[in-house]
Amino acid sequence: MSITATNEAVAAPEAGSLQRKISWTGAFWIASGVPALVLFSIGAIGATVGAPAWFVWILSIIFGFIQAFSYAEIAGLFPHKSGGASVYGAIAWVRYGKLLAPFSVWCNWLAWSPVLSIGSGLAAGYVLSILFAPDAAINTWQLTLVDLGWLKAGLALRINATFLLGAVLLLVAFAIQHRGISQTAKVQVILGVVALLPLILIGLVPLITGDVLAANLGPFAPLAKDEAGKVIAGEWNMAGLTLMAGGLFIAAWSTYGFETAVCYTREFRDPKTDTFKAILYSGLLCIFVFTIVPISFQGVLGLGQLVTPAVVDASGTVTTPAVYSGILSADIYSGMGVASAMADMIKGGPIVHTVIVVMLILALMLAIITSMAGSSRTLYQASVDGWLPKYLSHVNENGAPTRAMWTDLGFNLILLMMSDYVFILAISNVCYILFNFLNLNSAWMHRIDRPTWERPFKAPVWLIGMGTVLAYVNLFLLGMGADIWGAGTLVTGLIVSAAIIPVFLFRHYVTDKGQFPAAMMEDMHLKAEPGASTRAGMLPYLALVAGAVVIIVARSIAVY
Repeated sequence: MSITATNEAVAAPEAGSLQRKISWTGAFWIASGVPALVLFSIGAIGATVGAPAWFVWILSIIFGFIQAFSYAEIAGLFPHKSGGASVYGAIAWVRYGKLLAPFSVWCNWLAWSPVLSIGSGLAAGYVLSILFAPDAAINTWQLTLVDLGWLKAGLALRINATFLLGAVLLLVAFAIQHRGISQTAKVQVILGVVALLPLILIGLVPLITGDVLAANLGPFAPLAKDEAGKVIAGEWNMAGLTLMAGGLFIAAWSTYGFETAVCYTREFRDPKTDTFKAILYSGLLCIFVFTIVPISFQGVLGLGQLVTPAVVDASGTVTTPAVYSGILSADIYSGMGVASAMADMIKGGPIVHTVIVVMLILALMLAIITSMAGSSRTLYQASVDGWLPKYLSHVNENGAPTRAMWTDLGFNLILLMMSDYVFILAISNVCYILFNFLNLNSAWMHRIDRPTWERPFKAPVWLIGMGTVLAYVNLFLLGMGADIWGAGTLVTGLIVSAAIIPVFLFRHYVTDKGQFPAAMMEDMHLKAEPGASTRAGMLPYLALVAGAVVIIVARSIAVY
């Protein structure tokens, strides 16, 4: 595509397409839901890694911030497109293999979409915790539909109060999104101010009052337990490093998430300047929240100790799990008790406790709306580009991709019925790491294949290089740490990510008769620069082979 054609597309969007109605501040507020993702796994990471958990968050957000500059550059290449960083990266890969591009977009959607189900499930749990006692009938009844114990012990599809209330919250988020991007941004500003305030208070107040104890942040050693189940400091052997890899693996799902700020390039009034500003300031906000909140949370609660030992029958089977205090408690690990624990950190009495929990519920709603906005636009653009079924490319009179939003909603209603949200998050993150690997490598591929294209933001070469290195670091963390969250996590994630193959083959070869849409052909830039498809030569394929080797090696040395 020529720069002239791109500029014309920016200036005059077609009727029935996404509309240019927001500036970078609108995208910033939509992406402001990302800091709330700390609520999803802060307990699980602490209960798995141990004392170094606070450092895991800091290191992970630094990784995410470095990677964001590669995404900002490739987004600027396509100011007329929506759908997020995966769409921009897919254009780099498509000429090296038709399946590689839709694979990247699919993995990005599978990473972002479950925020809806996990977030609404946690928010519903928070609401129920305010209104009812833990042993109340409304909190204990459950109708099991399908037993998924063959996939992970204790996993099932069920209907309970959490599912029903979570479904209502999803419909509320859908109604907000239905009015279009500009109205969504306005709602996000209100929610953002209200929802970010408790996270900031939770991070700062304990530091100011001196309630953060240095002893709770150390010793800097991985979590271990003796034969009796008591918590002890582990060693930095391969088992300890595997725990650390598992923590960094799962944290990436939250800390890398502010790349969603580039999902709205197609809807920016001035994409040349708005794209970079949106991702820069979103990243700075995330660095702040993902640093102070984990430090304060762990510094106040502490890792915890054994309260009641596990009960074991004559055959050696655990009939009643051990009970722990602090971050190691079961409700902190699952996330359901995180809001209450954070509210207690403010020490303001019952009224303040309730107010903080309500505000954290709004923070989760902020994250849900952020995810629905980004993931639905990924589906929309993937349909427009010829990766996914055509029906997803519809938008309503407000410019909202409603069919993609309905698809998102239906998929997440199924996930909402699952009994283990941490497992869903881990499988989702397998897909997210695969997407990040392809996308970070697409930055240097675009440099080679599109050397003369205008780049509103051009990252320094060293940052592109660091992003490429981190692409392989992420794969190493995937191979080594994914199965910390369940023995079938890595394999299940790979199978789910491969589900795009039959979907794409049907769209491309049955619906489109083996041809990409005309606009996609222009984006591939085959006619304007003959030979562009061969400039990178074998390098993309070597990058893929190296990635596979990294995963295999990392998995082989992991110790669980």
